[in-house]
Amino acid sequence: MTQPLTLFARFRARPGLERQLSASLKALVAPTREEPGCIEYVLHRSTEDPCVYQLYENWRSQADFDAHLAMPYLKAMLAESPAWLAEPLEIRFFERIR
Repeated sequence: MTQPLTLFARFRARPGLERQLSASLKALVAPTREEPGCIEYVLHRSTEDPCVYQLYENWRSQADFDAHLAMPYLKAMLAESPAWLAEPLEIRFFERIR
């Protein structure tokens, strides 16, 4: 049986560049949700700090997530994002406890 994969990806925009980062992240949502193996892909913005965004992602498997990382639209966004980020992208992986 394949183990599902859950992760949180945290982005902190440089002050004044929140709109650019927000638009770029929003543009990922629809195509990512159409990818095979994507169970859930939800974008959030912090209520405490408008510069902080977080993606909550659930994937059917590591292989599905790896395929997502190879998508041209994601690669393009990740190549552009350092200009908008105040700190490196932080990704944390989790496993479901049953």
